[in-house]
Amino acid sequence: MTFKIFQHYWQLPLALLAFLEAALLFLAPYAAHLLDVGVLAVPEANWNQSVLQQAAIFLGVTFVAMVAMGLHSSRQRSRVFGRLARIALGVVSGVLALAAVDALFSQLAVRPIILATIAAFAIVTSALIRFLFDRVLDEEVFKRKILVYGAGKRAGSIAQLRRRADRRGFHIIGYVRADGDDVSIVEKDRILGAGDSLPVLCRQHGIDEIVVAMDDRRRSFPTDQLLECRLDGVEVCDLATFFERETGKVRLDVLNPSWIIFSVGFRRGRVNGILERLFDILASIVLLAVALPFMLTAIVAIKIEDGWRASVLYRQIRVGQYGRTFAVLKLRSMREDAERDGQAKWAVQNDSRVTRVGAFIRQMRIDELPQVINVLRGEMSFVGPRPERPQFVEQLNERIPYYRERHTVKPGITGWAQLCYPYGASDKDAIEKLQYDLYYVKNHSLIFYLAILVQTVEVIIWGKGAR
Repeated sequence: MTFKIFQHYWQLPLALLAFLEAALLFLAPYAAHLLDVGVLAVPEANWNQSVLQQAAIFLGVTFVAMVAMGLHSSRQRSRVFGRLARIALGVVSGVLALAAVDALFSQLAVRPIILATIAAFAIVTSALIRFLFDRVLDEEVFKRKILVYGAGKRAGSIAQLRRRADRRGFHIIGYVRADGDDVSIVEKDRILGAGDSLPVLCRQHGIDEIVVAMDDRRRSFPTDQLLECRLDGVEVCDLATFFERETGKVRLDVLNPSWIIFSVGFRRGRVNGILERLFDILASIVLLAVALPFMLTAIVAIKIEDGWRASVLYRQIRVGQYGRTFAVLKLRSMREDAERDGQAKWAVQNDSRVTRVGAFIRQMRIDELPQVINVLRGEMSFVGPRPERPQFVEQLNERIPYYRERHTVKPGITGWAQLCYPYGASDKDAIEKLQYDLYYVKNHSLIFYLAILVQTVEVIIWGKGAR
C-alpha cells in the first residue's frame, strides 16, 4: 500500500517501520540514563530536560543518517551484515553528534558510558525491529488487492515485475480478458471468469483497485462497469500511473502524450524554484569549503601520476536545461588522449582509459566536486538528470521517445536515476535512466530534492554505480 506526500509516493510498511524506529531512537537516551541511575532511583531535578535534549539531537542526526544509508529505501537489497553496518554507521553519527554538542556547549552532561549504552540500545533495537518486519510481519496486510482489466501484452508487463521492492505494495488477484487481448501472455489460471461483471468480481474478491491494462481501448471500454466500481469505493487507475506509483519510474512502453497532459505533476512553482536555488548556493559554498582539501589532494595525486605539466581540470560540453549547452567541470580521471580521434565514447566497466588515480576519485565521486562551480553559476543543480554530451543527446533524441523532456529541469550532480540505476553506458541504459528522470521531472519538489540529496551519501560510501 502506498500514499503520496510532497509529490512522491511512500510505502506504508516503510513509513510504519520509520515511525517505530524513530520512537526507539528517541527512547534510547532515556533507557541509557535509567540503566545508569537505576530504574527505581529518583532522577535529578534537571534530568528530564537534559535527556530530552539528548533524545532530540540523537533522533534527528541518527534518523537522517539512516535515511542517508538507504535503510528506509524500498530498493535496499543489502544482506544482514550490510544492514547492520548501515545501522551502526547511522547510530555512530548520532552518538558523535551528542559528544560534539556536549564538548562545545557542556550542557548535556553525557558521559562516555551513557554514549556507549545509547549506541548499544539503538543498534540492538533497530536490528531487532527490522528482523521482525522482515520475518514476522504479514506484508499482505499492507498490500492492495489488484484486479487487472486486460490479459494481453500490456497486462503481462505487470506480471513481469519480479523484484520484491516493485511488488511490495500490491497483490494481483487476477486478470479479466478484454476484447482484442492476446491471452497467451498471461497465465490462463490467473484469468477470472468472463461471465462475471467487474462489480461482481470486485465484491467477491474484496478488490481495492482496478488497473486498466487492455491492449486496445477503442474496443468496448467498460465505462459503466468501472463507474459502478468507482462508486463502490474501488480505485481505478491506468497502467502508466500504476507503474509510476509502484516502480518509481515512468514506463516509456505504456506512456502516451495524453497521460502527460492530464496527469498530476510537472509543476514549476516559483517559490519552490527560489528555495531550491538558495539551497544550491548555500550548499555549494559549504561544500567547497569542506571539499577543498580533498580536491587539492586529488590534484597533487594526478600531477604525481601523469607529470607536473599534465592538465588537472577537465572541461566538457554538456546539454543543460532547455537544451542550452555549457562546459561541465571535472577533475580529469582519464588519460589526456582518451578521445584522441575526436569521437565521444561511453565509459565502460574497467575502462582502460581511466588512470589509477582516476579510478579512485571516480569511486569516491571526488572527480565530480568541481561541478559545484557549475551549480554556483546556475548551469546545474545539486539534484537533477545527469547532463549528457551533445553528440549522445542528438542520437538519443532520435532513438528514444520523450528524451527531450528530461531537459525541462536543470541537470544535477546527483539524481533519482543515479540512486535507482547504475552507471549508464548504452542506449538501453539511457532508456532505463530516462524513465527515472521523467519520474523526477514529473514529481519534482523541494522535499523530493532533499531526500535524493541525503540518500546520495549511500552511493558515495558504498561506491554504487561508479566506473
